[in-house]
Amino acid sequence: MSSDLEIARTAKLKPIAQVARDLGLEDEEVIPYGSTKAKIHLDALRRISSNPMGRYIDVTAITPTPLGEGKTTTSIGLVQGLGALGHRAIACIRQPSMGPTFGIKGGAAGGGYSQVVPMDEFNLHLTGDMHAISVAHNLVAAAIDARWYHEGRLTTKALDALGLKRLNIDPNRISWRRVVDVNDRALRNVVIGLGGALDGRPRESGYDITVASELMAILALADGADYASALRNLRERVGRVVMGLTKDGAPITLEDLGVAGAVTVLMKDTLHPNLMQTLEGQPALVHAGPFGNIAHGNSSILADRMALHLGDYVITESGFAADMGMEKFFDIKCRVSGLKPDCVVMVATVRALKTHGGGPKVVAGRPLDPAYTEENLPLLRAGMANLAAHLEIVRKFGVPVVVAINRFPTDSEHELELVRHSAVEAGALAAVTTEHHARGGDGARDLAQAVVEASKEPSQFEFLYPLDRSIKEKIETIAKQIYRAGSVAYTPQADAQIADFERSGFGYLPICMAKTHLSISDDPLLKGAPQGFEVTVREVRASVGAGFIYPLLGEMSTMPGLGATPGFMKVDVNEDGEVVGLS
Repeated sequence: MSSDLEIARTAKLKPIAQVARDLGLEDEEVIPYGSTKAKIHLDALRRISSNPMGRYIDVTAITPTPLGEGKTTTSIGLVQGLGALGHRAIACIRQPSMGPTFGIKGGAAGGGYSQVVPMDEFNLHLTGDMHAISVAHNLVAAAIDARWYHEGRLTTKALDALGLKRLNIDPNRISWRRVVDVNDRALRNVVIGLGGALDGRPRESGYDITVASELMAILALADGADYASALRNLRERVGRVVMGLTKDGAPITLEDLGVAGAVTVLMKDTLHPNLMQTLEGQPALVHAGPFGNIAHGNSSILADRMALHLGDYVITESGFAADMGMEKFFDIKCRVSGLKPDCVVMVATVRALKTHGGGPKVVAGRPLDPAYTEENLPLLRAGMANLAAHLEIVRKFGVPVVVAINRFPTDSEHELELVRHSAVEAGALAAVTTEHHARGGDGARDLAQAVVEASKEPSQFEFLYPLDRSIKEKIETIAKQIYRAGSVAYTPQADAQIADFERSGFGYLPICMAKTHLSISDDPLLKGAPQGFEVTVREVRASVGAGFIYPLLGEMSTMPGLGATPGFMKVDVNEDGEVVGLS
């Protein structure tokens, strides 16, 4: 089979203006970026808001291997499959980070014959949103260190003369780091301000990857009925961001720092969703890209809202598995937007289920063990507990669920039938084998039909917890009902942070758990469906602008590193100036 990039190159693309017209947009509502991508002006929402709402479908997964199980490919394949059945379907997915693109995992445009194209433009600069967020975030970092520097050299009287209130920044409690959109482990922990008195005041800090920025989470959760209202919402959220504490322990916001307005200016054009297309010409809205571990890991509310007024079916995707991105999609994103899902699609693979049955470790960049490429029904059967546990999570929210069995060439018919039978027995309305990677929309027709039928079923959607519970009560509800933990322990640091947040009035915020994606538990080595274990909350942070509290379970890295043979080693340009080597 040809590479993803080779397949993408053979596609006959529609002009992006035609994609927009077919979607029901008017020419003045489209901001073109060349002939293959565009932004949709948010003022289109005013005109289309009277249109009936389409069906809202979230694509999630079982606990994946480090290789990923083709969740984005399945999302795109489902859109193509619905198109093959004659429905107007729209994909709403996140913009990828260039960290994984140039690392091991590769891009996030889908794969095979179910991709968003052009895949090189999708995976690289797109329309510049990622860069705008990087610059806005780093402007805040520069503003913090400039303010701390000047407060150290100016008297209070001199600050008053400049119209500045002394913020009394505690350098040991500055939570805002710098960002860059590449994997660079050497920047995780740095000392800044070296060189002498004119070069700033030294302190320890570090870098995160751009998609881990709170500004990215804010973009994904901003909402409005048109551009003006969304811009106001963005401005309010940016102003509420807490970048650190005073020496007395009081929160310092970007409004206090005087940088919130400039940040909003740098981000204002990022509010308009990006429009691209699938290999089969269906529209794809690509917008925002929050980190799936630290943040809520979902594309934007604004893109979903626009798509729901333009399509029959809107397929959005939440990061990682049902215990991660889907729970956050429901309890954070849907709570903010007021939008209610009609159906969940859960992606499962024979490969991942075998890991949960006790199969050998899967390592990115290394060949798979024969256990994963040869029929092994006992190993697969032992791993079915993971699928059952994730289906149980969906049922807690009252939403109908269909299982998509993403087929690999080495999967046997007996293995696929075992997964189908086990999924339905565990509560799925249907379980369908899909071959969209090899066959595009035709390979996802059965899945599309199952989703059409499931979305007709009544959704009894409800949140997992009310916001008026304490921070600890909300944490423990997620840990026990979603992760199946027996108890929750808190470090002294976490206890103190929770008390500080509740004193500061942040206790009403929803919870965005930061934990490993490789297990339902907080231990990546616990496979299958563990239960009764103790979850340890190591640290608790607040993203007040985005609007959530995020407890850290275990060691969470916000700056990935590169392997010995990263993906960028294959990337180049050919004699015709075309990008080669992307995957």
